[in-house]
Amino acid sequence: MKALQFAEYGDPDVLEVVDVEEPHAGPGQIRITVRAAGVNPIDWKLRSGALAQMWAIELPAGVGMDASGVVDEVGDGVAGISVGDEVFGSTAGGAAAELAVLTEWAAKPPSMSFEEAAGLPVVTETARRVLNLLGLREGETILINGAAGGVGLAAVQFAGAAGGTVVATASEANHDFLRSLGAQVTTYGDGLAERVRDIAPQGVDLAFDVVGQGALPELVAITGSPDKVITIADYSAPEHGVRITSGGADHAPEGRQEAADLFEQGRFTMPVAATFPLDEAAKAHEMSQAGHVLGKIIITVA
Repeated sequence: MKALQFAEYGDPDVLEVVDVEEPHAGPGQIRITVRAAGVNPIDWKLRSGALAQMWAIELPAGVGMDASGVVDEVGDGVAGISVGDEVFGSTAGGAAAELAVLTEWAAKPPSMSFEEAAGLPVVTETARRVLNLLGLREGETILINGAAGGVGLAAVQFAGAAGGTVVATASEANHDFLRSLGAQVTTYGDGLAERVRDIAPQGVDLAFDVVGQGALPELVAITGSPDKVITIADYSAPEHGVRITSGGADHAPEGRQEAADLFEQGRFTMPVAATFPLDEAAKAHEMSQAGHVLGKIIITVA
């Protein structure tokens, strides 16, 4: 089968479509015929070697963690799913391929495209995990710093659905879209505390830093305590007494089903910023690395 791989760390041009052996579903897993694969920042950070010292991977390596498609093989011990079902989920070894084995999944709503679904697995798990850790309650106000990417958009919508008031930061070009999701919006950067006070005079209870660009001191000041702030991207967090989360025991796969359920209620959307065929995956990685993308970048496979 065809699969996207890289045999050495480097720029996007190290990505190659190669022939590899087909994977098979093991116990508790399913295999899908991949229709689309999502691109996440972790994908190009792994490919570039930026995480090589903390996350060892065997080369050549597959690319991507998010996939959507049609079930074609069901492993032992898996119930409630059949060959032919349409799903989206997380892979066990490369999403950007003709076939992928999923270790976690949710049913794709019939009205959701495969491209939309492929953008959901990582971002919905991450957003739900952070909101769980923060303990957001109905009526509380949460500041989401860097809300226009996939994780931020999922967090905005999950928080709103839970009855929270959302203040979001983003580039001005993305403000109208975030307002359409019910968020109060401002720009990020210096002077954030003053701008947030102007639009949320009631104060901010919690903060979620998505982008990791030095905002933690201001977020602590805005919320009044480092215990009320969580980041997924700023590795200086311990210096500020702030928690940083990357999964582990706090893993929240229920976020995928939550997104699917809200989508069917007309209360969740994840824009597809751009799509690229498998043989143009390098362009997808270049676009992701450039940043300032509203929603998700998708690699189409079939």
